[in-house]
Amino acid sequence: MAQTGSATTTRIVELELLRLRTSSSERGAPVLVRVSDTEGVSGWGEVPAATPRQWTSLETQFAPALLDHVWNRPTEAGEAWADLPWDPAVAGAMDTACWDLWSRRRHTPLSHALGGQRTALTAGVTLPQQKTVESVVREVNRQVGAGFRRIRLEISPGWDLDVVHAVQTSFPFLVLQVDAGGRYTESPEHLEALHALDGLGLLAIEDPFASDDLEAHARLTSELRTPVALYRSLTCLEDVDEVIRAGAGNTVNVDPARLGGLTPARRAVDRAADAGRQVWCGSSAATGVGRAATVALASLSGATLPVEMPGAGRHGRDVVSPPVRAHEGVVPVPLTESGLGHGVDRQVLAGRTAKSVVLAPPHA
Repeated sequence: MAQTGSATTTRIVELELLRLRTSSSERGAPVLVRVSDTEGVSGWGEVPAATPRQWTSLETQFAPALLDHVWNRPTEAGEAWADLPWDPAVAGAMDTACWDLWSRRRHTPLSHALGGQRTALTAGVTLPQQKTVESVVREVNRQVGAGFRRIRLEISPGWDLDVVHAVQTSFPFLVLQVDAGGRYTESPEHLEALHALDGLGLLAIEDPFASDDLEAHARLTSELRTPVALYRSLTCLEDVDEVIRAGAGNTVNVDPARLGGLTPARRAVDRAADAGRQVWCGSSAATGVGRAATVALASLSGATLPVEMPGAGRHGRDVVSPPVRAHEGVVPVPLTESGLGHGVDRQVLAGRTAKSVVLAPPHA
């Protein structure tokens, strides 16, 4: 490795992109990024649902920029793509891979490298809208039986109060929150429903209004006792600062893939917590690579609410071993292995890879 004074610089000698097969026609295919240094140590990151444009951006812009960049700490890696068109998911995969590589080189768990303190996390699960209220109750029962302690229900106008009432009647001690997905407005009918939800003891009402309407979120935050949570409004670290200044919401959902990786996500958790906001770490990840990064982030002291995990019955064979999942509603934070704490199973990965490319610096 090249030396600069007393600091060891990191040179990337190989960067591999792997686009995985997916059975869903509604989402793009996940892409894994592997960065390797001159000593053969590798780190991994994930783009959860990459579009063809994002694949091209990775291959022709972000990857070449990192290959030509030398850095001492992962917080400096982002300088490589600072002048490129902002794409938080692509930047997030690169940033996470650099954090994984750096912590593996230092033989340190990623959670400790980020400053995390927790050894285990309470897990939550999100349930999409169902065809009937009865089917929602059955699915909640399935997840509660698997040990999940927080359920997040997707709601929309006309599909809200009855659903929440039915779940609370069957599970009166369940921690429950709702995700409105920006589907409400400040119309009298919608506001009446949101205020009615306020009396049900929910953990949070997430994204009631359009993501760019911070003023509406601020007004509702001042009117409700139930915390208003924001997720879709956050696409970079500056958005977190703007939300805090606007008083829009008192809870935030921090997802590394939406904010541009672990570097800005870690800062977002700290800033939100310092501003008195509650924080949980959501995960749009499609594989254990992204979920492991989210677990490491959620070990920070400022992330006090349950971390998002896939629910019972949603586990296929993952590309990492051991798989990243909750056991009886609890997710362990890997502390005995360095980096993400989960090894990538290259045999499984080979069977799921639809396209791959290996890039090296021009001078290599």
